[in-house]
Amino acid sequence: MAISFGTAGRRAAVVVLVAVLLLSTVSGVAAAQSVRGASGTVVVDEGQTVSSVDALAGSVVVRGTVTGDVSGVAGRIHIAESGRVGGSISGAAGDVRIAGEVGGDVAAAGGNVQVTETGTIGGDVSLGAGYVRINGRIDGDVRVGAETIVLGPTADVGGEFRYDAAEFRQDSAATVAGGVIKDPNIRGDTGTVSLPPWVTTGYTLVANLLLGAILLAVFPAFSARLAGRVSDQPAKSGGVGLLTLVGGPILVAVVAITIIGIPLAVLGAVAFGLGVWIGAVYGQYAVGAWVLRRVGRDDRWLALVTGLVGFAILDLIPVVGGVLVFGALLLGLGALALELRDALRTRRRSGPSDRQTTFDESFNDPGAGSPPERTTDGQ
Repeated sequence: MAISFGTAGRRAAVVVLVAVLLLSTVSGVAAAQSVRGASGTVVVDEGQTVSSVDALAGSVVVRGTVTGDVSGVAGRIHIAESGRVGGSISGAAGDVRIAGEVGGDVAAAGGNVQVTETGTIGGDVSLGAGYVRINGRIDGDVRVGAETIVLGPTADVGGEFRYDAAEFRQDSAATVAGGVIKDPNIRGDTGTVSLPPWVTTGYTLVANLLLGAILLAVFPAFSARLAGRVSDQPAKSGGVGLLTLVGGPILVAVVAITIIGIPLAVLGAVAFGLGVWIGAVYGQYAVGAWVLRRVGRDDRWLALVTGLVGFAILDLIPVVGGVLVFGALLLGLGALALELRDALRTRRRSGPSDRQTTFDESFNDPGAGSPPERTTDGQ
């Protein structure tokens, strides 16, 4: 698997894949349709059944049933204990964890790959990784190239285990029916490359910084007002963000039900996908601006770097990091929706304004001049 995107290519891929993902909801997952697209997280919930998963995402989590294959590029690919994959798994991820059942083969590149005690794989396994730990059952052959490989006490390999590693540890209770063979050429044979977690994190951070820089340079006043709204109305911004995140795909699906609405639905899906990305960047920027205000700094560029780098670090923390990043997305998406609404209303009444809005004004500092105009209905 070889995947290479430039910044422009990544943005185009995100737009196209998000459109496909959202439009696929028209047919319904209950009808065993495939899940395809780009998203922060792609989840097949427990009790849910889909035919396949093919995604570019921050996380791919299978708790339900996938009757076919799972493939993708993600920060994390997780087959939970309740998860069942009838076909094969192929992908690249910072973290790959198989705790459920996989009927076919597994071919993956990752920084960290684990098959837990409850994990079972019916076919062959081919891995290129930084760290590999196997505690579950694999019926076929295993070929692994890694820095560190551990065969735990509950590991049960039905075929041959062929490996190349700087460090290899096998528990005396581990079972390998076909024998263990060290092969210095195995890394070249697997056709996979190691993707440590920092690669995914770093790539996402650079892309978000570029988008944020464009937004601040092209829409400085709008960006400052949005940051101020997040500070002044965090609950309202988060609530509107949640409604937008849930209601956007539903609205697109409703529009797509009619034949005449399909072109509009495609445009809506593209706009929604871009809006979610922009909202995520704006939310992290706004939190960075709020933090700087607490220490008496007024610098939009430093706020952008502080927010995005800070959340990139927080995202590395299991569970808690994901919750915080999601919260920033809701804040940014909600504030974006509210500011767009106010901007449209203001433009209708008085026409556009080129006046720059400062951080002081956007955060309603006393003595910093008049705060940016807000509508009074519901604000």
